Amino acid sequence: MKNMLKPFILFSLVITSCNGQRESVTAIKVNSQKTEYATVMDEDYKYWYGEKYAQRPDKYLQVSEYIRITFQDSKGNLWFGTNSEGVVRYDDKELKYFSIKEGLSGNQVTDITEDNYGNIWISTNAGISQYDGNQFYNYKITQSSCNNKVMSIYNDRNGQIWAGSFSGLSVFTGFQFVPVEISKEFKSAIMTITEDTKGNLWLGTDKVGAYKYDGSTFEQIIPEGRQEDKSVTSIVEDKSGNLWFGSMMSGISKYDGNTFTNFNIENKIENNEVWTIYEDKLGNIWFSSEGYGIYRYQNGILTNFSKKQKLPLHAVQTIFEDKQGRFWIGGGNGLYRMENNTFINITKNGPWKRDNC
Repeated sequence: MKNMLKPFILFSLVITSCNGQRESVTAIKVNSQKTEYATVMDEDYKYWYGEKYAQRPDKYLQVSEYIRITFQDSKGNLWFGTNSEGVVRYDDKELKYFSIKEGLSGNQVTDITEDNYGNIWISTNAGISQYDGNQFYNYKITQSSCNNKVMSIYNDRNGQIWAGSFSGLSVFTGFQFVPVEISKEFKSAIMTITEDTKGNLWLGTDKVGAYKYDGSTFEQIIPEGRQEDKSVTSIVEDKSGNLWFGSMMSGISKYDGNTFTNFNIENKIENNEVWTIYEDKLGNIWFSSEGYGIYRYQNGILTNFSKKQKLPLHAVQTIFEDKQGRFWIGGGNGLYRMENNTFINITKNGPWKRDNC
């Protein structure tokens, strides 16, 4: 049986951001009215804005057209960071939207965490916001008005707040964020921050691999087989102490402290673009593969959950298990919850609770 290819039109648009970086916008059209994919790319990072319009639900009912991050605070509230509508909170009763109108530093939310005092910290395209339940307090990473995009925010075991940005690593002193020098030669964006069970801080960068920080020195670690692509988009330590690294073009790598095991299009997965990795309560590893949905790694077996279930969601950016054991998946096309191996689209009208809850 031959594969039938739909005719398409490919066009690109180049724009210049405020910091002078050139960004290319690419779209593929299947006909004169529907766009299959649209992306925005710059020299450091790839941002997905487009949707698969032919398969997407009613966009006006969606919590957001694009969900980037999911977080649950100590009170049980769910927070969803969006690509252009700020952050959305669900308190088990209703949705509440917070954007620049309510005091948020920027409408593109990249990461969310909570400090030891119950304050919510939100990293955005225009800095960092601290929310105390009543109002926002905003912080800048640099004095420049064009270079305050923050990609990650993390609260370590000592209650220290760290931020990763295109300017590098910063730490909160109680009044402001100050830069932390990794090395004099370091020139890379920090995409993700996490902490291992030994208390080491791990940084994933867009160009120079990962860095381990033990509190005094930084050690660079580049996954094997990454001569051309040294990006690390996400890092997770599993229950066995293995570290998992996602990448822009090289798939996913498991690191046991000595050797790397790589999963890519040459052996296991169908696209090397991996943006998010997550470990569930049972120790299973979940990750996204651009254009091919989500995978689960369980007892050495890799399963694609999007083929049979036909998840109508491309560019998966967030996989999250809440305290009730519910799985939330977000990206282009909105928000979904996985129940009994079935994907349910969660709109502003729900269904927010499972039938047996």
